[in-house]
Amino acid sequence: MTKLLIDVVVFLAAALIAVPMSVRLGFGSVLGYLVAGIMIGPWALGLVTDIDAILHFSELGIVLMMFVIGLEMQVDTLWAMRRTIFGYGTMQMTVCAAALSAIFMLLGLSWRIALAGGLALSLSSTAMVMSELQQRKLMDMPTGRAGFGILLFQDMAAIPLIALLPLLGPAMPVAAAEPGWLIALKALGMVIAVALVGRYLLQVVLRVITGIGVPEIFTAFALLWIVGIALLMESVHLSMSLGAFLAGVLLADSDYRHQVEVDMAPFKGLLLGLFFIAVGTSIDFGVLMREPVRVAVLVVALVGIKTIAQWFLANRFGVPASERSYFAVLLSQGGEFAFVVMAASLAAGVIDQRQSSLVTLVVALSMVSTPLLLLVHRRFVQPVVSREPG
Repeated sequence: MTKLLIDVVVFLAAALIAVPMSVRLGFGSVLGYLVAGIMIGPWALGLVTDIDAILHFSELGIVLMMFVIGLEMQVDTLWAMRRTIFGYGTMQMTVCAAALSAIFMLLGLSWRIALAGGLALSLSSTAMVMSELQQRKLMDMPTGRAGFGILLFQDMAAIPLIALLPLLGPAMPVAAAEPGWLIALKALGMVIAVALVGRYLLQVVLRVITGIGVPEIFTAFALLWIVGIALLMESVHLSMSLGAFLAGVLLADSDYRHQVEVDMAPFKGLLLGLFFIAVGTSIDFGVLMREPVRVAVLVVALVGIKTIAQWFLANRFGVPASERSYFAVLLSQGGEFAFVVMAASLAAGVIDQRQSSLVTLVVALSMVSTPLLLLVHRRFVQPVVSREPG
């Protein structure tokens, strides 16, 4: 218990020091959290060492953020966005994965490793992108809708990605492994079951709990609903953030939506900050010191290829010309789900531990680069674009 309290004090103190400084210097809060994580991590002050446990716990920040976004989305709105989600999402993942896989093959990697790496790195960071879009109040603008649709599709791509990885391994999947069609069927069944419960039972339960007249019980049930649905989705190989988003959508038409949103807001902000701190602590500077040139080349290749690809795709996505460079930079990093894909690739024998550590470091550093690139964009690129006619 004492160790837990000490860790809490360390995290809060690091955030209180680094985040205000980062914001004051114009880098934004996300970079402040990342720097705070680096400073208290094992490669600097060494105040925090159990990084995996912190990363898993801090994923609750992403879960709560996706839930709050789901509260703003009704089923009719999602249906109207089906082209954005499936069309734009498929196009973005295909183009970025193909380009990155081709680069990896040119660097001498086998097609199996190149494909696994390309698919993992084609995913962008839901936490970082959605946080930025919400801060800039762009969620209802074409740029925000395109970014949100792409990220939601990436979360739904979890099943085919995880099902594909064992097929890329050196050995055939064992007989006991579940076939891909069965995994997909279980996931579909779980989504339908959760939707039915949300449609017919959720309102009744909320009415009963509200009638008790104890506010903290209402908050406890809201947390149970969010985390419970997220865990159910994870049990059928869907992402927790997708499950939380579904939990929010099922409450979008509820009379209790605003009360739930107010109750969850403090948890969301703190835990999302904790996630970025955890990413900072996870950066393995040992790999960076052993292979600095390779790491630098891969980070530049990842960010550069995704930026260029998404700049060209932005026109197809309906992003205004004045915001295309911003959109391209915003989705240029690797995402937190890449950590999951790399772990699954390691378990399937597609990659080895050294390659997994290298890709994980590249993803983390690409996330660090995004706030810096956004600052450069705001200072130098945006003023020039704003002066251009039309």
